[in-house]
Amino acid sequence: MSHFLKGKHVAFILVAITLVAGVMGGVALRGASHAAAPAKAGRMAVSNSKSAFCSQVGKTIFVSSGAMMYCFGPQPNGPGAGTHSNKKNRFGSNVDAASPAEDVSPNGTQAYGQSEVSTAAVGSYVVEGWNDATAFFSPPCSPGNKDQLSGWGFSSNGGKSFTDEGGLPNTDCATSSWSGDPSVEAWAPGGTPYFYQSGLISGSFPGGAFGLDVALTACKVSPPSSITCNPTPTFLTDSPGSINIEDKEFMSIDPVRQILYVSFTDFFNGPNGDDITLWACDISNPGTPVCHGPLYVAGTSPCEVEGAYPAVDLATGDVYIAYESNWATNIFTPACFSVPVQNVVNQVGSPCTLPVATFPNACPAENAFTKAAVNITSMDAALIPGYNRFPMNDFPRIAVSDPFKTVSIVWNDARFHPAGDILLQSFWKSTFPATVQSAPVRINSATGGWHMLPALRNTDDDGDLQISFYGRASANTDVTNVYAAIDVAPTTTATHGNVLVTTAPSAWVDVSSDIIPNFGDYTDNYVIATAGAPYTQQTLYVAWSDGRLGDPQPFNAHAHTN
Repeated sequence: MSHFLKGKHVAFILVAITLVAGVMGGVALRGASHAAAPAKAGRMAVSNSKSAFCSQVGKTIFVSSGAMMYCFGPQPNGPGAGTHSNKKNRFGSNVDAASPAEDVSPNGTQAYGQSEVSTAAVGSYVVEGWNDATAFFSPPCSPGNKDQLSGWGFSSNGGKSFTDEGGLPNTDCATSSWSGDPSVEAWAPGGTPYFYQSGLISGSFPGGAFGLDVALTACKVSPPSSITCNPTPTFLTDSPGSINIEDKEFMSIDPVRQILYVSFTDFFNGPNGDDITLWACDISNPGTPVCHGPLYVAGTSPCEVEGAYPAVDLATGDVYIAYESNWATNIFTPACFSVPVQNVVNQVGSPCTLPVATFPNACPAENAFTKAAVNITSMDAALIPGYNRFPMNDFPRIAVSDPFKTVSIVWNDARFHPAGDILLQSFWKSTFPATVQSAPVRINSATGGWHMLPALRNTDDDGDLQISFYGRASANTDVTNVYAAIDVAPTTTATHGNVLVTTAPSAWVDVSSDIIPNFGDYTDNYVIATAGAPYTQQTLYVAWSDGRLGDPQPFNAHAHTN
């Protein structure tokens, strides 16, 4: 096999004819001890070539921004007419976690598109990660890791300012590249702050695997103001020696049991051809995660499952994984036309996950986990003004509240009006999947405009939810702000008041971008408790892609919630 990077963005020339012949003969290359994954009816058969996978993207398989970048490289899209409006900010200052001056390739090409964000915080330290278009125009192993599609910024002053750190480090930059879809987590064992950053990674990897994989890296803070990330990624490769096509990973941490969980969709290697997958990483040695898996949690062939987000019950060690079932296939795959679109939560119990060294051990079979399912009115057929991606997603975000003894999800939903609302549904932990509310509750206080891509991660110390999202005043505008519903009780049955996060709106029709989607397919937030006089403060960090500069940038803002 020969390969080249950024041409663009990893293109593979497969010359192993025997491998291709093996796939054509119906035997997927997964190693001698692995059986071939079954082909999906009406979907793509398993193949060992990038082109076979990418040729089906947008037709029978629907993927995230990171996988779109893997397949299609830069996707320039430009401005048109738009209008602006201004509202008084009630949240706090907005900070660009990146620097447009850093988004210039070694040959002097300005890149447009730093979007799709994740953030986490511990103490006075904050990290934000994003998809970084600079890599499209940078050769392998560029200075500042500009060739890596996963960019990130670091703050040592509680989010007041950030340093653009360029791309994530990668010692194998000649043969692989971080490829976006960031997730960030944080903790401080023994008082030493650590951040974990995960993402997709494309190319060829240790053990002979290649394609689009999930990896993570540990970053150690050295007070007062520096941070260093492991230069060699930790790969979550379930099929060494074969192709991996994985997508939309996200993390959640269990600091009590020193476990970092990662969930994502695996398009090739699961029993159903695309499956929600969970990995558990031992972080008892915090700088060197040791990851175990995979556990296949759910798959509904031929209807796609995507957008997997995990949350940990710190009281019990149980993991809850939320995802969307029948996303995009509901409008493109005839066999799924009569299948409900649902947001699903699966419970993975602690006896299955512990001890982490033997994970997965004694776990139920795929699709045998206890689950809660909510029928949704999907927005994925919407052509949203100023949003350059089709289809839209309705992925659920999830949090566990031990004080309220609940598991909660939020998502965007069109049941009340076509432009959508942010809805909340909670479930009782003790009687899961029993619901708390008799019907989902609307979170956005304004109605009529578009409401989309909510964020929800951890709860505050009181067990309340902090929910942020994109919102618009009208269904007939591209002008977009970010709002937050602060201190929402998981048991609420009433719409909650919202506060404005953004200090200026983004008119997305007027924004240039080299990435599709131009403002990503998720936002993020993170809440921490910081001790101080006269009481412990709860601080909420909100991260989103912002277009006020005419170039999508990863913004961050924070506010006390008490």
